[in-house]
Amino acid sequence: MSVTLELAPDVLVPRQETELLGRSAITILRDRAPGSMVIDMCCGSGNLALAIAAEVPSARLWAVDLTDSTTALARSNAERLAVQDRVTIRQGDLFGALENDGLAGAADMIVCNPPYISTARLEGESAHLLEAEPREAFDGGPYGISIHQRLIRDAVDFLKPDGWLLFEFGQGQERQVAALTARAKAYGPVTFAKNEDGVPRVALLRKLGNGASAPSSLAG
Repeated sequence: MSVTLELAPDVLVPRQETELLGRSAITILRDRAPGSMVIDMCCGSGNLALAIAAEVPSARLWAVDLTDSTTALARSNAERLAVQDRVTIRQGDLFGALENDGLAGAADMIVCNPPYISTARLEGESAHLLEAEPREAFDGGPYGISIHQRLIRDAVDFLKPDGWLLFEFGQGQERQVAALTARAKAYGPVTFAKNEDGVPRVALLRKLGNGASAPSSLAG
């Protein structure tokens, strides 16, 4: 997505499939007023935040991850791309990292590529993923949706009315995502962006307010 990233051995390597999330976010942001505030949760190397910063120059971004390695790399990439004045990096456990930044109710959009592989799969058929990348980048708990549960619940306090929450999920997890969204009772109906094979891989949620549904070009 037009950005060149430095990588590190203990940080998730961005996958091409995540471009679906990035492009979906950019499409929505281009239709909003200039100066959107965006949070990239579980930012890793900073790939989503930096791609958005490159494509939407008026956007102001906050990127969060848990470990020293990820946040150091994200800062380095922001500096390499000369967007450090618009991209703030924070370290901590999800939204707890932003508790002192006064961002409650301020975000136009939250994007997230969370871990979504179940612990059992990581210890079995997907164990090869851990040979060169950290467990925390993949392990989504017993059912692969532990971070999604927290994200959907806690994002509500940081989004503006009509603000967007977009996140990636694993193949076949769309029913679980729809159930989590309905349980939250804070968003309009979930829609999905699909990959080239027609498989839903990105959820698009809008916080209840005065908004409409997802753009028809994104909804699946």
